[in-house]
Amino acid sequence: MKKLFSFFYLLTFASLFSQIEEVAIPIDSLYREDQFYFSVCYNLIRNTPTGYSQYSFSSGFTLGFLRDMPISKNRNWAIGLGLGYSYNDIKHNLKIVESNPSNAYSVDNSYDKSKLRFHYLELPVEIRWRNSTYESHKFWRIYTGFKVSYLVSSKSIFESGAQNAIIQNSDEVVKFQYGPYLSLGYNTINLYAYYGIKPLFDNAMIGNNELKLNSFNLGFIFYIL
Repeated sequence: MKKLFSFFYLLTFASLFSQIEEVAIPIDSLYREDQFYFSVCYNLIRNTPTGYSQYSFSSGFTLGFLRDMPISKNRNWAIGLGLGYSYNDIKHNLKIVESNPSNAYSVDNSYDKSKLRFHYLELPVEIRWRNSTYESHKFWRIYTGFKVSYLVSSKSIFESGAQNAIIQNSDEVVKFQYGPYLSLGYNTINLYAYYGIKPLFDNAMIGNNELKLNSFNLGFIFYIL
């Protein structure tokens, strides 16, 4: 009888322990995905004047936070709303010098260094699809959106043996940029593309033609929960 009582006692204890284990490991069915991001890309400038060219690597970096807000029951569809920062370093043969009433622009291949640097604050909004589950963070994703960027500071640098010209925060650089973007991929590796609809300059002339340069960024983007 004592052995039978001990058997039932152990069976009850095992059952209670099993239930405690189940309670101690909750399932996060209300998970969110990809809320921090970082991208590195190449700045491929479009709508360029005759003779314009880029050299070396015109880099672009972005980082920020996107609030993930699922809109479907299985949480595969979501809206992302965020705040970020971007840096663009464009290396090219465009020479910019101060002049009145506006700066003078020309294509000049005599440079030792010639570049544009832009710092932006960004407001991205995107629609997100992914086939993730609460059990795995390795999944396919397609995110597409639109972002508005505000120029915090700009700097134009041209250095050659004959002339050096540095212009900071020119009034002819467009303050607000906006355009669509797309990111897609699996797990860690995700392709990224962005096209700036607004030209980089306003009321800028090169010869008898209006200078219209548009940013087209291609690269990779990385997400962190």
